[in-house]
Amino acid sequence: MLSKEKLARINELAAKKKREGLTVEEAKEQSKLRSEYLQSFRNSFKKTIENVTVIDPNGNDVTPEKLKQLKKRKRYH
Repeated sequence: MLSKEKLARINELAAKKKREGLTVEEAKEQSKLRSEYLQSFRNSFKKTIENVTVIDPNGNDVTPEKLKQLKKRKRYH
């Protein structure tokens, strides 16, 4: 996850952009921080999904086969 300082800076730059606009350097910094944030979010989301098991109302495991295979591969590594 991104540090609190970086998240605060993202929000600070977003607010400044709305108020008065950003300099070229600030726009580059904002873009870099947003990319970093998105990558962190995607990695976290992927780890969450990889640990999900889908159970139907009857109690049957209906986890997609692709996800089951991924879990098996991860166990053996």
